[in-house]
Amino acid sequence: MGAADIKALRERTGAGMLDCKKALEENEGDVEKAIDWLRSKGIARAAKKAGRAATEGLVTSYIHAGGKIGVLVEINCETDFVAMNEQFQALCHDIAMHIAAAAPEFVSREEVSEEALKREEEVQKQRVLDEGKPEHIAEKIVQGRMGKYYEDVCLLEQKFVKDDSKTIRDVLTEAVATIGENIQIRRFSRFVLGEGLEKKQTDLAAEVAAQLGQ
Repeated sequence: MGAADIKALRERTGAGMLDCKKALEENEGDVEKAIDWLRSKGIARAAKKAGRAATEGLVTSYIHAGGKIGVLVEINCETDFVAMNEQFQALCHDIAMHIAAAAPEFVSREEVSEEALKREEEVQKQRVLDEGKPEHIAEKIVQGRMGKYYEDVCLLEQKFVKDDSKTIRDVLTEAVATIGENIQIRRFSRFVLGEGLEKKQTDLAAEVAAQLGQ
């Protein structure tokens, strides 16, 4: 299995490089079997739809923990017919629920700002050096840990809270293959009650004493 095989598989299926690489690894480099593997996972069909315009869809809300956490998420599809489909609506609900539970900061790694990346890389490099690792290998270790950072903060790379054998990207890919339209998570907002507010600290004994006029 080489780069030429991966390229050929990508051209024939439209699947991403990592998916093609995994398909070939799972099938001992056999391209035809790799194609069948991608089709069985719905990846080949989903990839072919990825470039199509998705301008319909829904804005879905989810409220959790008795009103303590709220989520708004916009998920796009190609037609308003699919937007009204129960399966699509269930997908939107599941993703909103996942956002409430997993607290992602970005939809994808492409949205992570240079400032945030630089800050995280500096934190990880200092950690590596504090662990006593030599500086000449620190960079490689940091890059490895940045992969975990993306998994923590990027919605598409997080493990799905209802099935941690899948990422949110996997969940979308399966939905595209089943529903038959391109589906994209465009944006989301997550609200936590009181977040960012300075909560008033009260001395209960002093408060009672004041009420009694003591």
